[in-house]
Amino acid sequence: MNARQAPAVSLLHASQANPVLSRLMSMQHEAQQRMQAIMPLIPASLQPHVHHGPLEDGNWSLLLSNSTTAAKIRQLLPDFETCLRSKGLAVKSIRLKVNRQK
Repeated sequence: MNARQAPAVSLLHASQANPVLSRLMSMQHEAQQRMQAIMPLIPASLQPHVHHGPLEDGNWSLLLSNSTTAAKIRQLLPDFETCLRSKGLAVKSIRLKVNRQK
């Protein structure tokens, strides 16, 4: 039985053709931009424990591996917000979410 395979489509092309995927890709890109902007402000020892989460309606989440990291990052939030504003990447708020799984 010879089934015809649909031609391969790149993720970029598929996301551009689908409004939902396009919006998700845009949100991901915006979150990555913000993470790149604040990364120099995060101490090197904490960087592996901080990941960007979604950016939704101007609210951005940072995903943290533990509560110790969250305590230090909480102190840096004003610096993050200043940095983001200076680069034209302002957010309404930055939420910290700690991964509680072990």
